[in-house]
Amino acid sequence: MNKFEVVLLFSPELATNKLDEEVNKFTNFINENQGKIVNTEDWGIRDLTYNINKFKKAFYKFFQIEVTGSKLDLIKKDFNQSDNVLRYLFVKVKSHQELPTKLNYEKK
Repeated sequence: MNKFEVVLLFSPELATNKLDEEVNKFTNFINENQGKIVNTEDWGIRDLTYNINKFKKAFYKFFQIEVTGSKLDLIKKDFNQSDNVLRYLFVKVKSHQELPTKLNYEKK
């Protein structure tokens, strides 16, 4: 299994329960495909550097996951079809960084 760090940007128009549903959908998808979620962080709503779909803010979620690379295409396909996910980033890493991240400290 490969290790990835994932950042998801969700629409700021989502209600809290809908945002939780989207996150649960992602975590369930990882678990159903023999993956593992090592850690998660909620970075909250943050300003975007540039507008995405006319939005100036987004909800940021950070995940450390372990999954086979072949399953990523299925996950990306689902994100591309979702109106609630503005952007996503998967970065393959050799080892996960220690949490909490620096960005999480800035929030406090």
